[in-house]
Amino acid sequence: MNSAPNALTLQQARSRERTGLLALVSPALLLVTVIMVLPVGWLFYLSLLSDAGQFSLEHYQRMWEQPSYARTFLVTFQVSLLTTGICILLGYPLAYFLSELPKRTANLCMIAVLLPLWTSLLVRTYAWLVLLQRRGLINNWGIELGLWDQPLELVHNLTGTLIGTVHVMLPFIVLPLYAGMRGINRDLLKAAANLGASPTRTFWQIFFPLSVPALATGSLIVFILCLGFYITPAVLGGGKVIMVSSRIANDIEIFFNWGAASALGVVLLALTLILILAASRVVRLEDALRDRSSS
Repeated sequence: MNSAPNALTLQQARSRERTGLLALVSPALLLVTVIMVLPVGWLFYLSLLSDAGQFSLEHYQRMWEQPSYARTFLVTFQVSLLTTGICILLGYPLAYFLSELPKRTANLCMIAVLLPLWTSLLVRTYAWLVLLQRRGLINNWGIELGLWDQPLELVHNLTGTLIGTVHVMLPFIVLPLYAGMRGINRDLLKAAANLGASPTRTFWQIFFPLSVPALATGSLIVFILCLGFYITPAVLGGGKVIMVSSRIANDIEIFFNWGAASALGVVLLALTLILILAASRVVRLEDALRDRSSS
């Protein structure tokens, strides 16, 4: 006799709880809508307006037909991939070294990793420009030490752009790697050693597979951030390394063409979302494989 009223009361309580939770998160949802959803929607709307102010796919068609847009996207992904690869080569050993240190010492060393994040991006970029230019400190020291006779082309090209982007992006891959490596149970490594595995085999068969999710997360962060880089390629590239962000800035500042710039932004956003979706599935698959191996 009392089961129906109790079930009805429980359902009403759940409904009130959901309403309360919705009321609590509604300010955050409103803020996200105003800051993110509306600007992206306005960007998409502008990309569908032709130069005459009518709805058209003119800007997307132009991107498909003109080879310069393809080269711009190619350079953008080239810089992003190379930066991600170099950050992996430099960041993984560094994160592994920090994870093997005592926690107190590692925290002190992390200050050096985080130090670039405390300096303005523009200041760091112009500092590299001073170091890498033809009469910069690196070329002067190299010539004085007899390492080379003529100044090297270290700036206003792809080399200078990669040096600057790697310096900016390295902490973003070291931090997730360090956190992931710290979370690996060291008893697994001891068990592998007790079973006769060498340190090299233990690393590649135990430690490295367990660190892959953190490596994938850090690599994705670096790659996505590099896709929208503007200041570093513009200064260190010297106008020779044209990425999507630079093309967007030129369309607005020089040609005052908001439609073409918006179309570039929409395409870059769509590609970024596709990459995030694909990477999230890969990381989930890796987690599933890790759980199966541990069980």
